[in-house]
Amino acid sequence: MAIPYSQQRVYDMLSDLSHLESVKDRMPQDKIKELKFDRDTVSINVSPVGDIAFKIIEREEPKCIKLETTTSPIPLTIWVQVLPTAEEASKMKLTLRTELNPFIKGMVQKPLQEGIEKMAEMLAAIKY
Repeated sequence: MAIPYSQQRVYDMLSDLSHLESVKDRMPQDKIKELKFDRDTVSINVSPVGDIAFKIIEREEPKCIKLETTTSPIPLTIWVQVLPTAEEASKMKLTLRTELNPFIKGMVQKPLQEGIEKMAEMLAAIKY
């Protein structure tokens, strides 16, 4: 996902989850409720999944932020990678990892993929 802002600027914004206040109104209100966040954590209630909370467990300035679920029906880890493409441009890649048995994986793989794509679109739309 291409972003017309520098790698450092994007990293600075995303490495402090309290900045999500600026994108709160872009989230689908019919699916996401009770969004709460501080510098290191974000929690949301996603219909029909329920409560999900993420915590930043690693920051590698200016290129990577790693988040892990602390509350979730399934364990998830997300890497947000920010790579420079020019002095005032970068690209972002979101990687999701989860360990699921084949039965559960078949049921949740598509919604997880759609969720990570929507998250990437929302993050790319931020005015950094």
